[in-house]
Amino acid sequence: MQQQEKASLDHLFRPASVSAKEPEKISRPPLTAFQDSFRRLRKNRAAIVSLIILILLGVLAIIGPWMTSYTYYDTDYSAVYKAPNADHWLGTDKFGRDQWARIWEGTRISLLIAVLAAVLDLVIGVAYGAISALIGGRVDNVMQRIVEIIIGIPSLIIIILLMMVMEPGIMTIMLAMVITGWVNMARLVRAQILKLKEQEYVLAARSLGASNTQIILKHLIPNTIGIIVINTMFTIPSAIFTEAFLSFIGLGLQEPMASLGVLIHDGYQAINTQYHLLLYPAIVIIAIMVTFNILGDGLRDALDPRMRK
Repeated sequence: MQQQEKASLDHLFRPASVSAKEPEKISRPPLTAFQDSFRRLRKNRAAIVSLIILILLGVLAIIGPWMTSYTYYDTDYSAVYKAPNADHWLGTDKFGRDQWARIWEGTRISLLIAVLAAVLDLVIGVAYGAISALIGGRVDNVMQRIVEIIIGIPSLIIIILLMMVMEPGIMTIMLAMVITGWVNMARLVRAQILKLKEQEYVLAARSLGASNTQIILKHLIPNTIGIIVINTMFTIPSAIFTEAFLSFIGLGLQEPMASLGVLIHDGYQAINTQYHLLLYPAIVIIAIMVTFNILGDGLRDALDPRMRK
């Protein structure tokens, strides 16, 4: 009976053709972790669109002020509160300054402050968290008590007090944000390295005589790169919002310098008659913050194997 059933099913199957020359040929080249993550990121349309918008905003922040003959600080009292026209593409403010030049100059400064603050947070937070987790013991206990003290004080209060003591400027804003901004990165990196330092490859590295610095730089940090990148992507929009808030309440950059917070503050003062002065910088800052968050979500899905769909 079994032989009859087998004979009746033989016509449904065909033997696969196997080449004697290439019996174990790989169908496609192997992918590195970066290539595999980028391949998954490309499938996320929202993240790719956000990346394109961020690139366009970055390009405009660089070349935008040079696309007009006006500078962000030129005043013209004969052209006060002009509506958008052929000479002033986005109109003028209360001093007759060109809004197109000021918006892209402000975008450049806000992005510069946010990116530099995020880089400093990354460097300090990663180093602090990695050292605390790898050494452990009493050193880790003392370092974590310092972190708890900093977390216990509202960061906004520290930033405002520092801004009141020091002269307002780009470096002051960056320093104020870095004082408390690195704590979250340090805690995330420490938690991840506490899991990784018990792995076999770390023990093997120690057995071969690797120092703590070599273990951190060559083994632990590369395996936490996903968390580091994702947290940095969320830090940048937070820093942009902090800078805009400080400038809006008068503790950030001052006139005639331009930032998105300064422009929103100026637009708010004339919102009843010149609403476009508030509308344009608000659109830019919303676009930056939304796209950074969407791109951060996309990178989290791409870099974290547990988030694979």
